Amino acid sequence: MKEMQFFAIISRMKYINRWGLMRNTINENISEHSLETAFIAHVLALYRNVRFGGNVSPERCALIAMYHDVTEIITGDLPTPIKYYNAEIKAEYDKVEAMAEKKMLSYLPSDLREHYRPLFGKTDEESELWKLVKAADKLSALIKCIEERQMGNTDFSEAEKSTLKAIHEMALPEAEEFIREFLPSYLLTLDDINADE
Repeated sequence: MKEMQFFAIISRMKYINRWGLMRNTINENISEHSLETAFIAHVLALYRNVRFGGNVSPERCALIAMYHDVTEIITGDLPTPIKYYNAEIKAEYDKVEAMAEKKMLSYLPSDLREHYRPLFGKTDEESELWKLVKAADKLSALIKCIEERQMGNTDFSEAEKSTLKAIHEMALPEAEEFIREFLPSYLLTLDDINADE
């Protein structure tokens, strides 16, 4: 029976809140974050193909993004400052995450496991897609910081600066395109957006 529990477990993503160390105006769970990351990853892959001469699958990129935080159902969302505090903590967390991947796979029928395994952790074959997913993940975090700041929550000010810096340091032209083309509209109100109609 355990092998049939995967989607019941997946549905619990909505109970895992992000930004545990921050005062949130609106809570964000990993289910919401994963969907937004998938939307962004899809367009980053399109940028790669259309504007930068790449040949990646936007659909596969979006699918990987949908599952990129699924192990947090087991581990919870460990805040970034803790996860990356030092090499020892990061190494131990990597072990915990590997255990969580195995646990998540155990909830699937055995003949499906190998199809899901690449969705839970980085693979060499899909390293380019994982780079785009990582950028999409950071862009989603940046959007959250902007939204919180727009609502007067200054707790996210430093997180916004450090997240934007981290995105720039990735040196991915696709992420820079998203920032240039789409990010400014996150500063608009709904009335501002509808004013163009």
